[in-house]
Amino acid sequence: MLNSVAAGRRQAGRAIAWQVGATLLVALACLWQGPHWSVAALVGGGAVVLAGWFSARIALGGGVDAAVPALARLVAGVLAKWLVLVALLALGVLALGLPPLPLLAAAVVVLVAQVLTLALAR
Repeated sequence: MLNSVAAGRRQAGRAIAWQVGATLLVALACLWQGPHWSVAALVGGGAVVLAGWFSARIALGGGVDAAVPALARLVAGVLAKWLVLVALLALGVLALGLPPLPLLAAAVVVLVAQVLTLALAR
């Protein structure tokens, strides 16, 4: 076994920390358009962070197990992540009336930060 569950949890925690930093940077950059844009960026980035945290709890919460249950947890985690993300982004645009551009821009930047964090951690 190349990687333990504890190492996966540490890596997920590191990725979430970088995602929070990226969210704050995008929100700060959006302040020049006004506080409404900054709040939208916080909601977009926060949605990705929350969805990632929720996914990690599901996927890595079962400990060491056989292949089929472990794979089922991974798939359930990915599905939960995207369902939570889409629901929160839709809530931000439709219910809160936030501008979609900073919301989506923050979500993309935070997802890129996650990919870079996980790629550079090796």
